Amino acid sequence: MPRRGLVAGPDFEYFQRRYFTPVEVAQHNQPEDLWVSYLGYVYDLTPLAQEYKGKGHILFGSASGCVFEVPTSWADGNGGGCSFPGDLLLKPIVEVAGQDISHWFDPKTRDIRKHIDPLTGSQRYRTPRGRFLHVPPQLPRSDWANDFGKPWWQGSRYEVGRLSAKTRSIRIINTLTSQEHTLEVGDLESMWEILHRYLPYNAHAASYTWKYEGKNLTMEHTLEENGIRDEEEEYDYLTMDGALHTPAILLYFNDDLTEL
Repeated sequence: MPRRGLVAGPDFEYFQRRYFTPVEVAQHNQPEDLWVSYLGYVYDLTPLAQEYKGKGHILFGSASGCVFEVPTSWADGNGGGCSFPGDLLLKPIVEVAGQDISHWFDPKTRDIRKHIDPLTGSQRYRTPRGRFLHVPPQLPRSDWANDFGKPWWQGSRYEVGRLSAKTRSIRIINTLTSQEHTLEVGDLESMWEILHRYLPYNAHAASYTWKYEGKNLTMEHTLEENGIRDEEEEYDYLTMDGALHTPAILLYFNDDLTEL
């Protein structure tokens, strides 16, 4: 096990979280900080949004009254067009920032759901919110740039972790200072990951012994594996409010060895 100073455990400067709760994903809901989740995983689409931000199109009208799009770079100096928002194809993605979009996908193929287009009779992606980045246009067009490689939803280049399918609350009590904090954690997170969540409240949390009901906790194990049962179903069966009892983990100070 790697050590920080004289304390066993991961080096939190390079620590990578495996799980994120829906509440955490929901906090990243801006174009400059854009996360989504789908099919059990969490993705940071901020680089994608920054890459395509401002890459606009211009709307032109033909003599027949038809409206068509051309890239902004082509339209420069040609006049007669109406400016269109540069992040038009980002709009459906920005609208769901911080949300779970699993309903966009076929869970078997992990691809965007498809349907038969009533206009062309061909199979194409189903995009009820409007066409978005990397989705081909409805009809063939010579100005559509398809040199982006894999679509953003394929592969793992934007993946940051897994979505916690089930979360629970725990109390962490510092017996040295009597401070108490309640955290929402994933059911499959190890105690090291929970400790990482707790660091904003106590930067030296690794200098404490973590105990539950008088027993030292194994930091590589989950709450359930450490004997801290999730009794939510039992409370539901008894029609009792599970929030009335939140398990408490007690922290006992050893020595501040994290700086050595």
